[in-house]
Amino acid sequence: MRSDIVVVGAGGHAKVCIELLRSMGESIACCVGGSDSPDLCLDVPVLRGDEHLVSLRAKGHFRLFVAIGSNRLRERLGTICVGHGYQLVNAISPHAIISPSAKLGRGVAVMAGVVINAESVIEDLAIINTGATVDHDCRVGQAVHIAPQCALAGNVTIGNLSFLGVGCKVIPEIQIGEHVTVGAGGVVICHIGSGATVVGVPTRVLNS
Repeated sequence: MRSDIVVVGAGGHAKVCIELLRSMGESIACCVGGSDSPDLCLDVPVLRGDEHLVSLRAKGHFRLFVAIGSNRLRERLGTICVGHGYQLVNAISPHAIISPSAKLGRGVAVMAGVVINAESVIEDLAIINTGATVDHDCRVGQAVHIAPQCALAGNVTIGNLSFLGVGCKVIPEIQIGEHVTVGAGGVVICHIGSGATVVGVPTRVLNS
């Protein structure tokens, strides 16, 4: 079995995640990208086409990280890779502060400057991006993306596949549903139902 990590994705997000993994002392085997991917992602060779996931698994690779920014695609590829027998690993910056009572799922990215406080839960394939803060008792659902410099106050719940744009703020006790998009700089002071897109200070619904 091979201990080096296969990275799915070959774009800018993958570059950041490769550096996170290396900062943890991990070795990267290769990236698996699309037909239009470059030959290299940083200095890592890129194999074009998802069919390489099967052949790499047959060669003994079993550790994998999905470095895709799109929530839906990241979740879909994560499910496919687990079905092929891969184990999803986490990419966590040594410059993040994570409470010992917080719980992280699999395939999670935690970037530099992040703070995750007591008894928060970060579910599988979530991204907590650069400088974001997640206060106590929050629950961040599967394949959620919390963009750079967001701030979640205590007891906030974010449903699966939701996206909070750069610099969003969420006051305590707020529940945000699944498949929600909060525009950059939004300030959330009311619960948001699933499927909504909201923007502004405070946020207002554009569609639902």
